[in-house]
Amino acid sequence: MKIMICDDSMFVRKKMKNAVATADAEAEIIEAVNGVQAVEKYKTEKPDLVFMDIIMPEKSGVEALTEIIAFDKNAKVVMASSVGTQENLKQAILAGAYDFLQKPIEDDDVAKIIAKASK
Repeated sequence: MKIMICDDSMFVRKKMKNAVATADAEAEIIEAVNGVQAVEKYKTEKPDLVFMDIIMPEKSGVEALTEIIAFDKNAKVVMASSVGTQENLKQAILAGAYDFLQKPIEDDDVAKIIAKASK
């Protein structure tokens, strides 16, 4: 699987990379640091699964999700949300999010989503 991790926090990206590698050691991992880069990389790399933070600079995760879904209606984009961003999460689900994760993210939750997406 090709998996893109999009978060403006280097710490969160590192934690997510470790969780993805634990769940699927052979996964190819792509990183994006904001919503603009996420859309650009999605179009060029066409990952099988995307983990995207909702709150990011330049373009929010919901805006990036909307553009990605417009480009590929079958995109599997998992939105990550911290406490207090429930309204954003609702917008993400309405925009076509594949699933969502609550921060802090647990490795088991990442593994379950990867297993579901690879079916």
